[in-house]
Amino acid sequence: MAPVPNPRYLFLASPAGWPDLSKDFQYDDSRTIDPDTVELNGGFITKTQFLSVDPYMRGRMNAGTFMAWQPGEPWTGFGICEVLRSETPEFQKGDTIYGHLPFEHYTVHCIESAHANMFRVIKNTENIPLSVYLGVAGLPGKTGYYGLKAIGEPKAGESIYVSTAAGVVGTVVCQIAKEWGLRVLGSTGSDEKVKFLQEDVGIDAFNYKTSCVDEAIKDFGGLDIYWDNVGAEMLDTALINMNHRGRIVICGHIAEYNVPDEKKRGIKHTWEMVYKEIRMQGLYVFSYEEQYADEFYATVPKMVAEGKLKYTEDITVGLEHAGELLMSVLKGQNTGKAILQMYP
Repeated sequence: MAPVPNPRYLFLASPAGWPDLSKDFQYDDSRTIDPDTVELNGGFITKTQFLSVDPYMRGRMNAGTFMAWQPGEPWTGFGICEVLRSETPEFQKGDTIYGHLPFEHYTVHCIESAHANMFRVIKNTENIPLSVYLGVAGLPGKTGYYGLKAIGEPKAGESIYVSTAAGVVGTVVCQIAKEWGLRVLGSTGSDEKVKFLQEDVGIDAFNYKTSCVDEAIKDFGGLDIYWDNVGAEMLDTALINMNHRGRIVICGHIAEYNVPDEKKRGIKHTWEMVYKEIRMQGLYVFSYEEQYADEFYATVPKMVAEGKLKYTEDITVGLEHAGELLMSVLKGQNTGKAILQMYP
């Protein structure tokens, strides 16, 4: 094969507030690669098929944060790719694998990557769309499943409130909680998404932009579990509505991702935690990978195939649109899991 284009999407600079598409990111189509002849040095080469775009990526733009993106380097995130050639026994030509990828069309992975449990071969015996392995059957699904089980510790008959419930993590939490016998309340930012939660997901839901959050929670009853994707005032409101020995799962703080530190609100009602013995814990999904991954893959793709786990996707074709898609995610303008599909 003659050399072919190998476009990539670069991170250029850390934004102070909202990212600027013209200054902070760059689509670079100047490189080429010959997949048939490039040296593998004991590793393997993949062709990217789908890439996941997620809210947490905003945090990776801040210098000094965990796994921060480096200026001048490609974005990185989770994706689905096909193995084209391999010199390592873990992966064979034709394998479809899921893992952490740079935002580029072709990637040569060194031998250390192959041996660091960075990737998982997708068998897809349920024959669901591959893109779903980036959503409810991928990292967002794992986030919801692992976090609810390990930190939420749900019991049948308990109540849970999920913020950003129409997002992919939120919908997984809502549906798994419902499957496990919990009463579920979700909030979202549009009437269209409320309808989706009520009719497709089958939970109680409200529009936080047009309703009083405190009143909606009080009408629902006290909370045994709060799944926090928002932070700030939403977290504060949930705190004062928690039941005795309630559990709060801190998954995201999207309300403050684009707010400078000096303007962040924080929370006020931590005193509620004392006599109610409320437990609040942050969720780092990879801490539970070894414990729950096999259970997750044996459970969730099957639920999707059987129609027991509903999902929606927002698929955009073309790597050059990565920045626009992320902005849509951060502003809550997309519906469903945001995914980039590469050109054939």
